[in-house]
This record gives sequence, structure tokens and C-alpha cells, in this order.
Amino acid sequence: MEAQGSVGAAQTSLDFLDQLSAMFLRYQQDCGQDINDRFIQIFRDTEKTPLRHVSLRNSTITNEGMRILLRHQLNSLSMWYCNKITTASWNILIEHCRQLRSLELGRFVDMLKHSEPNEKTPIDFQLLLPRLQRLKLNGVVLQPTIQFSHLTELNHLDLTACIFAEFSLKALIDLPNLRTLILFNVWPLEHEFPTLCKLKNLETLDLSVSRANVDGNYLTPNKLLANLVENLPKLRHLDISGTNLAGDGVAESAGSCTGSSSDIPGLVSRVERPLDFLGIYYTSHSACKWHDIPALRIAGEASEEQILVAAVAYQDRHELLTKVLNDLYHLLRFETCKQIHKALDVVLSAMDKHIRVKNIQISGSATLFYIVKGREKMKFGVPLKNHIIHTLLNGMSTHLTDDTMMRNGCLTLCQFNIPLDVVSSQMFEYERLVQILLHGVSYREQEGFVQRIAIYLLNSLACQVDGSQKLFLGDLGAISTMLNLINDRLSRRVFDDVMEVAWSTMWNVTDETAKNCERFLDGRGMEYFLGCLKLFPDRDDLLRNMMGLLGNVAEVKELRPRLMTHEFITEFSDLLDSSSDGIEVSYNAAGVLAHIASDGVDAWTISRPTRYSVLVRMVEAIERWDLSAERNINYRSFEPILGLIRCYHTPQCQHWAVWALANLTKVYPTKYCRVVEQERGIELLQELIDHPQPYPRLKELAQIVLTHCRNLSEPMNGGTADGGGDGSGGNDGGSNTTDPTGMELDG
Repeated sequence: MEAQGSVGAAQTSLDFLDQLSAMFLRYQQDCGQDINDRFIQIFRDTEKTPLRHVSLRNSTITNEGMRILLRHQLNSLSMWYCNKITTASWNILIEHCRQLRSLELGRFVDMLKHSEPNEKTPIDFQLLLPRLQRLKLNGVVLQPTIQFSHLTELNHLDLTACIFAEFSLKALIDLPNLRTLILFNVWPLEHEFPTLCKLKNLETLDLSVSRANVDGNYLTPNKLLANLVENLPKLRHLDISGTNLAGDGVAESAGSCTGSSSDIPGLVSRVERPLDFLGIYYTSHSACKWHDIPALRIAGEASEEQILVAAVAYQDRHELLTKVLNDLYHLLRFETCKQIHKALDVVLSAMDKHIRVKNIQISGSATLFYIVKGREKMKFGVPLKNHIIHTLLNGMSTHLTDDTMMRNGCLTLCQFNIPLDVVSSQMFEYERLVQILLHGVSYREQEGFVQRIAIYLLNSLACQVDGSQKLFLGDLGAISTMLNLINDRLSRRVFDDVMEVAWSTMWNVTDETAKNCERFLDGRGMEYFLGCLKLFPDRDDLLRNMMGLLGNVAEVKELRPRLMTHEFITEFSDLLDSSSDGIEVSYNAAGVLAHIASDGVDAWTISRPTRYSVLVRMVEAIERWDLSAERNINYRSFEPILGLIRCYHTPQCQHWAVWALANLTKVYPTKYCRVVEQERGIELLQELIDHPQPYPRLKELAQIVLTHCRNLSEPMNGGTADGGGDGSGGNDGGSNTTDPTGMELDG
């Protein structure tokens, strides 16, 4: 009994390790990890990391990696879109995997065919896998020498798109357990019908083709189908999509006392015993639109239900799946689709399975747009949103150079709460999206739609994220990319929304991120600032964005000496008198000068304009501003402002700081009074009031801030609505829940 117990424990341990290894492999693929030869090294030890079930998609694994995998005692192997595999792996498989129960060699797996397009000689192979129960081959040339009779356990055979080189289905007659036979896109087949009629145990038969009106046209369709169905008594699942086997729609009676009939003549014998499933998607004469069809579930194009059935049934058939997704797209576009969650499931599954098929990614992303744009989006949980974003990014990163895919993907992402939905997904997804968008901004036609929507999303990603993510944006080249866009437009003397958003993006990316501020200066940013001032002096939003950015630069003490030039200080001083965009440009100009002046008299290294004259102009400007003015700026922290309150040697710097706090706590008390309290602003303001040096107006403004904070802490009957959203210290990227362009998608 002890020996048996130890064997049982060992088997349990082996099963656990097998499940763990399989879960790890699946998780890595779900995360977008390329399963290459280097990664497969993890499974070199067949005892510590055993595998029994391997499923690979979109992998760059080669024969060397397969050599490692096939040393495991595999029960099942499924491979799709692994185009670096050659016939050498088949020899390894036959040598090590005689125990294999399930083998699936899908699209772009050249284990049984030459990968070289000019090599026409078929591979002569034998299925030396005696325990095989399930076999799927795709596009393989079948020679007459291939044997099946020894596969006595085989119950599922899929020969999708295989070429019969004098091969005959007669090779299957002696398979006692064959229940499923898939002959999708195998043509011609008419001469094989007598053999099909002898496969008496068939429960599932697929004779469908994807190229309707090209393949699938039989000379005597009604007779062929009727004879076939009558000879296969166990048949429950039949697919004749794309063919003319459904006939021309002239009903035939079943000849029973019930008076039942079938609009598909070949199925009249199944009127009393309807099929569980019938595929009649895009058949001749649109059979799916007929009334009397003896089947419980129908895959067709006539209704939402039929389209969704087809979408589930054809997940592994990219040719049909593209058509199905287009049909689904039209349903959703015109808001006639009722089963939104089922539609979402099939779209995500299709896109996940066929990442490399551009048409599926384009149709799928267009369909996703209308799903996430609809009312059902409110019911989507975080895991589902993460899945949608992950799937979109897979498609976009795979088809970076396709404008339609990028356009659809960007517009669909605009329906989410950017950046929160992306950040809550995974930092990995945030980084992927940034790289995709920077590519879209950099390598697209100037002033094209994709460039515009990509820069809009980039700006949104720069809002409401922490310093590490802003730094990451800079590391990937966001600053240099924006500066290149601005330089291009300056050289062409063109102002557009891309230039405006480029400055806005840099405003957000430089917020409390000194390294990005330095990148701006190193990239000739001040030269471009002066150029924009000269060419576009009346563009209010542009001026606001530029001065907001320079406000961030001026907060970095180490960089302020680089702003201390006659030309820059003169421009900042002149902008104090600007009424552009309300008080925003003047306010930001004063902020820049206040930070520069806070470094003291010795740091003012230019003779003109004088420090004194600039400070006088700054105070005059501050006193012109309306304390109740609503703002177009968001602060995450008051640390730079509170730092100026300690600047007793230059009270004019304190003046700007306390005015800013008085304004923000008056207009947006709910948000900003808490920030003042949390960052010890109350104590600093009280110190200023008690200090003998500041002039009376400063103490008056400081008292206003304290009053605002005190009032918020007490019960109130009413108050000013809080208008500020949680944003960066820079410009709010704007609403991200609507399409900023109002344009339609390509399906």
C-alpha cells in the first residue's frame, strides 16, 4: 500500500507541475509575450517543468525550440501562425510524440509543407501517431500514399484547405470512431460524395467554401445533398456555406401526415428530425433567408442571431470570419444589435486569434468602436475593459503602418477614460500605447487624420499620471517628437491643432518632471517658443500652452539660469500685459518671472530689463487680475507655489503665490482648500501674516486664503461649484470620452 501511495503522490505532483507550466505558458501568450526559442528554454527540464498540453499562436519559435517542447510527453499540440517552423519539426514530433492524442497544425505552420513559395514538390509523410484522436491540418498536400486506417481512435479529422493530390476519402472508410469530418475549402468534392455516404458514424460534416460562386457549385445539388443526408443517419451538424447545395428555394414536402416541408430540398428527410446546426452562410440564392429550414441553429447572414452563430462557428476561418465581422459591424453601426455582450465576446476572440490577419483586425476594431461607444459600456467591468484595450493594442502594434487600423484603434480608444482606463490595466499597456502613438505621430502624413488623433491621445495620456509615467513619456522621445512637429510647422509657417496640442502635451509631460524640462531646453524649445510668438502672436490657446510649459521649466532651480537672457526676460515681461485667454498667459508669465526672481539679486545677470522694473510690472499685472476669474489650469500639488511664500527677500514673488492661492481656493474651494491644508499651507500663510516684512496687500490675500479654507471646514448652505478635475500641474488634456473628430470608422 505504501508503494501505491507513493506512486499516487508522484502522479499528483506531476499533474500539478504540468498544470502550472501550462498556465504559465498561456499567461505569457495572453500578455503578448513572444514565445521564442529563448523563452522555451524555461521548459528544458521535462521533470521540473513538464508539459502535456501546448498551444502556440503568433510565435516565432523555430525548430530548435520545438526540439525542447517535443521532448515532453505531450498529449496535445496546437500551433497557429508559427511561420518559422519547417518540416524538420515533423521528424522530431514523430520521433518523440507517438503518444499524442490531439494535433492541430493551423494557418502558417509549415510542418508538413514547404515554406518556400517556389517549392511545389509536396511532402510525402505518414501519420505515425497511432493514439491520435483529433487531427487538424491546414493547406497540406495529401498524397495517395498517406494511410489513415491505423488511426483507430481518430474521431475528429479537419482537412481545411488541404489539396487532394490523387488522394481519396476512401482512406477514411475503415475508421470506426470517426465522428467529425471538416472539409472546408476542399474543392472539388463532387466525386467524393459516394465515399462520404459510407461514413455512417459521422455526426458532423463540413463541406463549406469561402469563395462563394467560385467554388462549391455542384451540377445536381438537390440530389447530392438528399442522398448524403439520407445515408448519414447520425448527422447532427452540417455546413454547406458558400455552396449551391441548398438549392433554389423551391419547397418540397416531407411526405408525412403533418404536411411539413423544407425550403431546402436536400434536407426534406430531416423535417421531422431537424439538424442541431446548419451552416448556410452566403449560399447560392441566400438560403438563410428562407422560412422552412430543418435546423435548430443556423449560421447565416439573414439576422443578428444567424450572424452571431456564424461568428462562433467560424472562429478558426479567417476568410469567413472577415465577412461575419463586417456583417456584425453594420448591425452595430445602425444600432440594431441587441446581444451586445455576445457580439463583444466573438469580436475579441476573433481579433485575439488572428492578430496577423489585417482585415480581421480592421473589421474587429471598427466593430469594437460601436460597441464601446454604446450605452452598454457603462456595464463593462475593469477586466473586460482591460481585455478590449489589450486586444486593440495587439492589432495596432502588429499593423503599425496601416492607416485604417491605426485610425480605428485610436478612435476606439477615445471612447475610454484616458489615461485612467489604460493605467488601471497594466503599466505594460500604458507603455505599449505610448510607443504606438509616438509612431503614429512621427511617421504619418503631416496634418493627416491619424497624426491628429494620435497626438490628441498622447496629450490625454500625459494628464493625470504620476511622475514616473511622465518621465517614461520623455524617455521614449515624447518631447523630441513634439518639438519636431513644431519645427516642421514653423518652417512651413503653418498653425494647426497639431501644433497647439504638441505644446499642450509638453506642458503636461514637463509637470514636476525636471528631466523633461531639460529635454525641452536641450531640444531648442526656447527657439521654437520665440518663433511661435513671432509668427502666431494672436493664438490664445497656443500662448497659454507655451507659457504653461515655461512655468514648469521655471520651477526647476537648476534650469532657471538658462532663461536669464535679455530676449527671454523681455518677452516674459511683455506678456504680463497680455489679455490672451483671460488671465492665463499673463498669470503664467508672472509665475515664470516670480520663480526666476526668487533666486535673488545675484542671479539676475542681465542689465536690461532691470530686476526692479520687471517686479513692478509683475505686481501691476497681478493687481489687474480678477480674483474670481475661472481658470484653465489644474494643479496636483502646490509645492512650487508654497515655496515662493517663503521668499521674504522678494515680496513680489510672494504676491504672485498668495494671489494664486486666493484665486484657486475661491473659485474651486472643494479641491484646492484641501491641497493647501494637506501641504502645510495654513502654517506658511499664518507665518506670513505674523511676519513683519510682507506689505499689507500680501497679508490681506493670505487672510482670504485662510478664510476660504476655514469656511470649507464648516457646514455650508451653498457655495461655488468645484470646477477643477484631477489633472496635472499642466493643461487638462480635455474630455476623452467622445470622438474628437466626429468621423466615421472604416469597417
